Amino acid sequence: MNTHQNARLTPAGRALLVHRILVRGEALSTVAQGVGVSRRTAYKWLQRWHEGGRASLVDRSSRPQRSPRRLVRPLRRRIRQLRLQRWSALRIAAHLGLPVSTVVVTQRRLGLARLRALAPPVPVVRYQRERPGELVHLDIKKLGRIGRVGHRIHGDHARRARGIGWEYLHVCIDDATRLAYTEVLADECGATTAGFLRRAAAWLLAQGVPRLERVMTDNGSGYVAHTFRDTVRDLGARHLRTRPYTPRTNGKAERWIQTLLREWAYARPYASSARRLAALPPWLEYYNTERPHTALGYRPPQHRLRALVNNVFVNNS
Repeated sequence: MNTHQNARLTPAGRALLVHRILVRGEALSTVAQGVGVSRRTAYKWLQRWHEGGRASLVDRSSRPQRSPRRLVRPLRRRIRQLRLQRWSALRIAAHLGLPVSTVVVTQRRLGLARLRALAPPVPVVRYQRERPGELVHLDIKKLGRIGRVGHRIHGDHARRARGIGWEYLHVCIDDATRLAYTEVLADECGATTAGFLRRAAAWLLAQGVPRLERVMTDNGSGYVAHTFRDTVRDLGARHLRTRPYTPRTNGKAERWIQTLLREWAYARPYASSARRLAALPPWLEYYNTERPHTALGYRPPQHRLRALVNNVFVNNS
């Protein structure tokens, strides 16, 4: 238990008080005056020591030992059962003849106040493709343009450079190798996303990825545009779209964006958007060729790509 900020004595101070009285033989009044507490307080800690030794000098909980007006356990269990059946607090209160406030407080203590707490957790499904280019993930993250050092650095949310606009971080990551390609573009419309996909495919091909087989995106406006659909078809790939409001389906892209934000976009203060953009290519080079990746056995994506390509070549020869 945390000691009160205005407390005169900590558990160590209380032990010293007892030691001065019992071992050194100092008068209780003298010791109490020396540590800045009353005789009554000093006597209290001395009695506590006699009752339970040093362990009894720790602060006790202020919770009462008995709560006669507390809701009885059978009613708490009944509230839990009905709440798990997705009953509202009003319905439970009317059914059990209890005040609504009592039902609401009980639900909160049980951790069942919100509906999402009633559903079982969604099982985590992890997968990793075996071939480079078998599946690539695309996503977009909106970034505020930089006019000056922002609140993420100085901490003052009132000092914001408003009205300077946005720029859009387009990302592409290969499922099998985690090889990543990223650009900062002006918007997220269909023509822009289609152009980004063509450049990402060309870059992956230059790195040694044979071809794109599947492209996974969310249901953003740029990804459902006819221009983007035609580009996927021209590349000979299949377009997969995630279930609405289910970002975990495209989890590798979401995780890649988090890494970008933490280690590049918000890693240090940038004086302008141009300086932030200039720092992106060298960081991407470091990520793809040197940075250890936990999902790849602490190897960089390029190492994983060479291993998979060489394995495919040996198996096919």
